[in-house]
Amino acid sequence: MREKQAKALYFRELFATLGLYCLFVSVSSIYADSVQAGPLRSLLIASPILPALLMVWTIIRQFQRMDEYVRIWSLENLGMGAAFTAAFSLSYGFMEITGFPRLSMFATWSLIMGSWGVITCLRSWKEKSQ
Repeated sequence: MREKQAKALYFRELFATLGLYCLFVSVSSIYADSVQAGPLRSLLIASPILPALLMVWTIIRQFQRMDEYVRIWSLENLGMGAAFTAAFSLSYGFMEITGFPRLSMFATWSLIMGSWGVITCLRSWKEKSQ
């Protein structure tokens, strides 16, 4: 499969799973309070994990479709995003000791994905400008 076709397929799959994720989050948020505490409520609240796992599977499939150069380049970007997130998390952990508010793990996830995206965009822009 050509790189452009693989990328188009990846974005279709990713946005479909992202749409499912948003749907599951919305439904679980709306109905969670109306369900009594217990296993059913826990399952409802945890249900967005299913489309999140589909997103993971979509990302793994895309890495398998990439040629070797693009795979290495993408993994380097992910590694840089993870390093940035680790440095931020460690620094912020010390700031929490001084009284800063505790951050949710959702913030960590957003930071690693956001930094991966920003790094990918910056490196793409740099390569095109050379």
